[in-house]
Amino acid sequence: MLGPAKIRIGVMPGPWPEGPAGGDLLWRLAALCEAGPIDSLWLSDRLLGPTLEPLTAIAAVAARTRRLKFGTSVLVLPFRSPLLAAKTLATLDVLSQGRMFPAVGVGVEQRREWEAAGVPAGTRGARTDEAIEVIRRLWVEDEVSYRGSYFTLDRVRLLPRPVQTPPPLWVGGSSDAALRRAGRLGDGWLASLVAPETFGRAVERIQAHAAGAGRAIDADHFGTIIPFVLADSPAEGWRAAEPYLPRDRADEATLRAVTAVGPPDAVAAVIEAYVAQGGTKFVLRPAGPPPATLDQLARLADEVIPVFHAR
Repeated sequence: MLGPAKIRIGVMPGPWPEGPAGGDLLWRLAALCEAGPIDSLWLSDRLLGPTLEPLTAIAAVAARTRRLKFGTSVLVLPFRSPLLAAKTLATLDVLSQGRMFPAVGVGVEQRREWEAAGVPAGTRGARTDEAIEVIRRLWVEDEVSYRGSYFTLDRVRLLPRPVQTPPPLWVGGSSDAALRRAGRLGDGWLASLVAPETFGRAVERIQAHAAGAGRAIDADHFGTIIPFVLADSPAEGWRAAEPYLPRDRADEATLRAVTAVGPPDAVAAVIEAYVAQGGTKFVLRPAGPPPATLDQLARLADEVIPVFHAR
């Protein structure tokens, strides 16, 4: 019988600075996460934008840490062949001794990015479904043959296999297709820009899709990304967050519901709202000015995370 779900809080940085400052920030971020109660470090996957390539950066941080877990939020599978993705993730899991927790998805609606990557945007959902199936089989089977609409494998064997048997493969996204994918193919679900009550309904739908596929997802495997700003008051927090809110991806009501601003108890209250809807795993991302990223994460580690991890 499974024990009670454990609440765990990881973090992810915002926009990445250019030049040598970027490398320095990664090492300082790794040291901060490794030394304190932060459970995991998550990196986004965007070809066009101020972000590091996540798997390269995770490999670098894994070499400097021993406790910290790593996630991708989310790894865009259509950018990669499933064999390459399976090999890279397995290698990271081996080198980190089982600390890799990937979340995968179809990416964001940015046509320029898909054109630049040479992948037709209209095929990304079907490609992702096939890729998840192939990756899962490569991680556990001695030899894989597969013929799909996009990928073909003939007696392929992946070595070395991951340390975890296999790593949990979470699915991101909030569209109807993403929820079906999470239920049919995922080990968990990582949401973004989904208000707490909507989150709870989505968890129910994912479990229904899973049941329809003859499977179940552990109730401990549902989480979301929460933008936050720790400040003396909510008003001060909103002033810091406003210029950085992704208004191109969500309406104002949703942004207000998913963003945690103000003193520690105000930030904790937003996390609690998701806990009440079935969430247990959280990725907190500073929503204010980039120079404040490390200070915000240090305060989060000192003033918010310990209360939740003590449960």
